[in-house]
Amino acid sequence: MRVVVVGASGNVGTAVLRALAREPVVTSIVGVARRVPRADGSSTVSFPHDAAEWVRVDLTDTADAVVRGLDEAFAGADAVVHLAWASPSTRSVEAQRRLNLGGSRSVVDAVLRQHVRHLVFGSTSGVYSPGPADGSAVDESWPARGVLTSTYSSHKVAVERMLDEVEQAHPRLVVTRVRPSLMFQREAGAELSRYFLGRLGTTALRLAAKRAPEGALLPVLPLPAGLRLQVLHTDDAADAYRAVVVGRHPGAFNLAPTGWLDGDDLARLLAGGRSADVSPDLVRTGLRVASAARLVPIDVGWFDMARADVVLDAGRAHELLRWRPTRDPGEVLRETVEGIRDGAGAGSPPLLA
Repeated sequence: MRVVVVGASGNVGTAVLRALAREPVVTSIVGVARRVPRADGSSTVSFPHDAAEWVRVDLTDTADAVVRGLDEAFAGADAVVHLAWASPSTRSVEAQRRLNLGGSRSVVDAVLRQHVRHLVFGSTSGVYSPGPADGSAVDESWPARGVLTSTYSSHKVAVERMLDEVEQAHPRLVVTRVRPSLMFQREAGAELSRYFLGRLGTTALRLAAKRAPEGALLPVLPLPAGLRLQVLHTDDAADAYRAVVVGRHPGAFNLAPTGWLDGDDLARLLAGGRSADVSPDLVRTGLRVASAARLVPIDVGWFDMARADVVLDAGRAHELLRWRPTRDPGEVLRETVEGIRDGAGAGSPPLLA
């Protein structure tokens, strides 16, 4: 089986390469990225990046260049996994639109031109409308209208709707949407630092860590009321991608651990149980001001997605993919924060410090 991974050099893409490289059914892997390992002299090629053939494609390049690059990469492929997406720190909405929407359209068109039989789209829990009032988990039938104030969410919704149309027009094409919760790994520490905290936020985290008591990563954890997180190790999510590809499973799949981490859990894991309640409205206002002043790289849409309080039910993945996470969510979160503090990276340009 020949599998192409578009966006193969980042946090999720690297883990998907690892999973595919260890799968005997997969005999050939092609990695597509704007910055391929070693092409810019910033990395050496080691596992899993050395398991793939690499094709450099910038999905925002000229139409002719994108067509040529994707056709080269997709020729003879049995499946394409589409993960390429604008980073959270991308300021320009137009730049996000060109990559997220235009790039996804280019990937779909190339899949059809090259008669690829299976397209897997890396979606998100953020496609869902805010969770139910009783706080219960949602399955794949929950309304997928997204969070309107989040460009990230809105664009994922738009691509999923495009895929609805593609499925209707091309019934022989198997289309899968993977909707995971937060996906972290220590090796993504430097990348997450750049994308979500920026230089100022990362410096503040490191200074705070120096004042933390023994055994804790922070002296105290400020928390907005009601925050709940579902955290997956990226390798666990990648194993679900592998199962989807090998089994050619259609439809949508939620990926998440059973249950969630609440405020008490987060404080215990990161700050020895010490937390400080912060008004969600105050956090949102502060983030809006800090974002406008370019003090942090992300906008309020990311906080609004967290406030939507969507908890995923991954029962369909359990049943059809025979998939369950193997890593404890608390351990994953703690090692990721350590990775951010330490500037941890891996062997591709996006993951390097």
